[in-house]
Amino acid sequence: MFKYLVLPAALLCATSVQADEGQWQPYQLPQLKSELKRIGIAIPAEKLADLSKHPMSAIVSLGGCSASFVSDAGLVVTNHHCAYGAIQRNSTPEHNYIANGYLAKTRADELPGGPNTLVYVTDKVENVTSRVLQGVTPTMSGKARSEAVDKNIKALIAECESDKFYRCSVPAFHRGLEYYRIRQMMIRDVRLVYAPANSLGDFGGDIDNYEWPRHVGDYSFLRAYVGKDGRPAEPSPDNVPYKSKDFLVVSAEGLKNGDPVLLAGYPGRTSRYKLPSEIRYARDRAYPAKAGEIQSDLDVIAAATRDSEASAVRYASVVKGLNNVMKKTRGLIDGFARKDIAAIKDVQDAEFRAWYAKQPRSDQKMLAELDALIAADIALSDEEFGYSVATTSDLLKTAAPLYRLAQESAKPDAERELGFQQRDLPFIKARLTRLEQSYMGSVDQARFAAALQRYARLPKSMHVTGLDALLPAADAVPALYAQSQLGDTAARLSWLGKDVAAFKASSDAFIQLAVKTDDVAQSLKDRRKELDGNLERVIPQYMAAVIAWKKSQGKPVYPDANSTLRVTYGTVSPYSPKDGITKGPFTTIEGIVEKNTGKAPFDAPQNLLEAIKAKRYGQFKDPVLGTVPVDFLTSADTTGGNSGSAVMNRHGELIGLNFDSTYESITKDWYFDRDITRAIHLDIRYMLWVMTEVDHADNVLKEMTIKYPKK
Repeated sequence: MFKYLVLPAALLCATSVQADEGQWQPYQLPQLKSELKRIGIAIPAEKLADLSKHPMSAIVSLGGCSASFVSDAGLVVTNHHCAYGAIQRNSTPEHNYIANGYLAKTRADELPGGPNTLVYVTDKVENVTSRVLQGVTPTMSGKARSEAVDKNIKALIAECESDKFYRCSVPAFHRGLEYYRIRQMMIRDVRLVYAPANSLGDFGGDIDNYEWPRHVGDYSFLRAYVGKDGRPAEPSPDNVPYKSKDFLVVSAEGLKNGDPVLLAGYPGRTSRYKLPSEIRYARDRAYPAKAGEIQSDLDVIAAATRDSEASAVRYASVVKGLNNVMKKTRGLIDGFARKDIAAIKDVQDAEFRAWYAKQPRSDQKMLAELDALIAADIALSDEEFGYSVATTSDLLKTAAPLYRLAQESAKPDAERELGFQQRDLPFIKARLTRLEQSYMGSVDQARFAAALQRYARLPKSMHVTGLDALLPAADAVPALYAQSQLGDTAARLSWLGKDVAAFKASSDAFIQLAVKTDDVAQSLKDRRKELDGNLERVIPQYMAAVIAWKKSQGKPVYPDANSTLRVTYGTVSPYSPKDGITKGPFTTIEGIVEKNTGKAPFDAPQNLLEAIKAKRYGQFKDPVLGTVPVDFLTSADTTGGNSGSAVMNRHGELIGLNFDSTYESITKDWYFDRDITRAIHLDIRYMLWVMTEVDHADNVLKEMTIKYPKK
């Protein structure tokens, strides 16, 4: 049997890599020296591995997106769509910054990003596997194992957060083979500095999403503020800009086909080590069901907001997010149809099992147990999907965690569920407050009623045990909203701190529904704990064997993405999506004029069109293209969460912002195909050109250190 707890860290690194595949932990980069040198990266790998040194010290997370510091005064650049929540929060029909953009000419004009706009600066990563698994035994039930691991993780987090200015986490790597404790300074006062008009920052909209060629200026600027002592503080007029230890120099020198790039950010989730059965479930059941559900919800929102500009603005961010997930989900479905990834994995799985059978001390029962657990996981995932459909109501999603918080608050803090400890209260309060930005009772009511009808039509395998009898009928939904005060922010916040008895005595209809359905919800969670605990016992054994097998072949071995800091690399590269078609790696501003129709989403700002037609290229003209580039392609390995990631040249200078992938690349979350996998980036020269010629963001330009091409 593989002793997965004593695998050396070096085993997790490939000795030979022949593709741009890999979302590498920074500490792994010294093992990739030859590969980085091969593509032309000039920064020493040891420096890239050091989070305290440039350029990694300038890379930050926004909690779902990536970003980077570009001045010593806390100026952060990221994607337009990553700052969309802050833009929307400050927009009104009278001051529509979504439509018109926003530029703070002075720091006093910078707008509050809101309680959910945060900047996380990672400063420490340490392997804590042995401490997470301390006290865990092979004979434990799955639930007992899961709770023991959670207890150890909570202790590690509490120890790390003895300094309240830090936010710590202990994510699993290689599906539970290793655990790392990650410490991040959490900056809570983040303000909107500059965002272009939506017709520029989201040119092409959902039609162009995941498509190539693209012509979108997907960038925005935020600023991190701290207390006068230099430490994170609650938002206050007395706060001062954060003094960034390091920041990226912005290079306007540009790239050409074949040039190397480094990309650093916080990719969300990938599933590259899933088994064939898991791929078939995603392909045949999970993704089609998800796509159908999202489309139905979008249709309901569209109908409910059609006649109200105020409701359309209120739900703009929700719709944008749903559309993005929908396009990706459909891309995954199409990608699975285009290439039989499950069949490819069948071959790999058979080769692995044949190799594993020949290894000394290999445990053949482990694979049989793994297959059985994955089958159980698939069955439970069906019920969890059904539960998500049945609870499509922002008010129920508000009431249920509030009631759970009341129950958990009766316990000592260390014994509470993760997510309901004292450290989580500011985030819970922020979510309750944020709801006012994207909630209207009439719209939520329509969504809930329609979702209940869809849930009733789902296959029985997706119905949650014990839930059906507790749910209201669709025609009873209006009465629930009439008998609830949770649509009001003050009323929502008033439930913080109340005890279980107050919830049980409440006459609020959604509080009553949350209390009534809590046992079913907890039963579902307990079943998940039992299953996950068993999976976390077996999968690390499997992953240890897979890593040993791959290393014996000299293949790249890196953990699946899990929203932690990663580095990838590649080259500026065209690609061929199908026979007879080759798509070049650059687009130019002339393409904006060609695409422009004057109607959303192809309605470029008039001053932008005038600058293009006048050929006011300035110093941002590419010598090969003869004009200003807009977006470009590379072979870098990215996924969701990499939005806003810094794309750097061989010297670690900022030359682009990652924002998307080509449609053909979407299945890279499951399988990396080097021939067609391409990431899409904003060329920093387009951003600088717009700031200079169109939006006249002179104060922001002046603040950055910009390296212009030599004349």
